Amino acid sequence: MAKVAPDVTYEEEYILNARGFKLFTCRWLPNGEPKALVFLCHGYAMDCSISMRGAAHRLVKAGFAVYGIDYEGHGKSSGLQGFFSNFDDLVVDCSDYFSSICEKRENSNKLRFLLGESMGGAMVLLVHRKLPNFWDGAVLIAPMCKIADDLKPNQMVVSVLTQLARVIPSWRIIPTNDIIDAAFRDPAVRKEIRANPYCYKGRPRLQTGYQLMLTSMDIEKNLEQVSVPFLVVHGEADTVTDPAVSKLLYETASSTDKTIKLYPGMWHSLSYGELPENLDIVFTDVISWLDDRVASGYERLEKEGKRENDPLEAKYSSKELVA
Repeated sequence: MAKVAPDVTYEEEYILNARGFKLFTCRWLPNGEPKALVFLCHGYAMDCSISMRGAAHRLVKAGFAVYGIDYEGHGKSSGLQGFFSNFDDLVVDCSDYFSSICEKRENSNKLRFLLGESMGGAMVLLVHRKLPNFWDGAVLIAPMCKIADDLKPNQMVVSVLTQLARVIPSWRIIPTNDIIDAAFRDPAVRKEIRANPYCYKGRPRLQTGYQLMLTSMDIEKNLEQVSVPFLVVHGEADTVTDPAVSKLLYETASSTDKTIKLYPGMWHSLSYGELPENLDIVFTDVISWLDDRVASGYERLEKEGKRENDPLEAKYSSKELVA
């Protein structure tokens, strides 16, 4: 446990998942009672404790308890760096860990929000899909609902790589542009990422790239299944994930409470890589949206008396949490 600021406590812990991988988790806690819980989902090749630290500090200073986890093969977690064989395994890890935090007695009546950027946005949508009535809201930052056409190999290359992924899954031979240069606008952030040993900087591994492609295709085909209240934010100058797909998500999702904000001239990473003045704009919108849902959510819970039909409490009988 460490005080990273007078009003912020930071803690780290390793957990063991069902496949035997040691996963790094971290939390930022405010002084006093948090207004709600926010669970962070980082992007591809990134980590939580460093690359999402700025986002966490902003959220905890606004009164939220913030939790993060590094996926298998990412950050400080075990596994071959930049590699995972099945994206759904990562979804199960996140869902299990986040749910375990919500199960704690002190959190039983706290509202629960997910926040993810890029591939982390895809993670948020799939964690929500596992327990569609469990989450009180989601913040999607340039979510990976489809890989941008100018970053995706052509169809012939995709076909070849699909076959190769079965034979040499961990090889780093997928031809892509430099994601760091494309995603992170602030030169100081690009320099920090290149110096961060917990960020994977090689070419995508074959099986990882194949799984990302399958995941984005699955999400794109099932946008109508999204029913959680959500805010989606996207830079209009993003060349990594397509702002048009965030518009499609907004238009297609079955959620009755949904908001979209597009920022002219901003790039892909709106939680970390933008210019400082733009980060201020984005997080003012994010925190305002969260605060509004917290106010209305607790008003609803007060009327209900308590969360009597909490799907987490019934998970072992309802089988909603499945691997």
